[in-house]
Formats: sequence, C-alpha cells, structure tokens
Amino acid sequence: MEKLVEIIVNAIEDKKGKNIVSLDLTGFDGAICSHFVVCNADSPAQVSAIAGNIEEEVSKQLGENPWRIEGQQFAQWIAVDYVDVVVHIFLTELRGFYKLEELWADAPMKKYEYEE
Repeated sequence: MEKLVEIIVNAIEDKKGKNIVSLDLTGFDGAICSHFVVCNADSPAQVSAIAGNIEEEVSKQLGENPWRIEGQQFAQWIAVDYVDVVVHIFLTELRGFYKLEELWADAPMKKYEYEE
C-alpha cells in the first residue's frame, strides 16, 4: 500500500501537481478505500497528464492497472481508482469548491512538499 502511494505521489510530482496530500482512511467504517491521494492542477491538460503519468508509472513499477478511471472526458476532476488507493486530481478552482479533505477531516493526513 505505501509503495503504491509513493509511486502515485512521485508521478504527480513529475507532472508538477500541486498541494499533494494523502489521507489514511483505514480506521474509518464505511470508507470506500484505505487511502485517498489528492492534488490539483492548473489546466485540464495538466489534470490529464497527471492521471496518465500515474497510470503509466504504477503499471511500469508494480504491474497494476487501475480498476476504474472517471472524469477523463472533461479533465476537471479525474479519479483514478486502484481499489485500496483512490487518487483525486482536481482543477485548482474545483478542489477549493469540493473540499474533499474536509469530508475526512479526522483522517490522518500527510502533506508532500517538493522542490519545483
């Protein structure tokens, strides 16, 4: 699980995704997965590029493909679902609107900082 999250975060960083966080949902009854990884990007093209890089890197390094990908048509919010880990890639303005992290405010959160 941690290796998958690490590969996802690195793939996001490679495409300059912003404000990357992971939420550990393992202690929550009813959670649809054990981890959320959330980030944002400044354009639909960047949202798509991040999703594509995640898919490529996870496949290359772990041989796993996502169970499902949603939102690719408009690339404003793409969810990449690896069953135990779900990645949410938002356009910056939509992330502020949906405030996904606030829905799981009690979950342990890890913020990732990287040099641009």
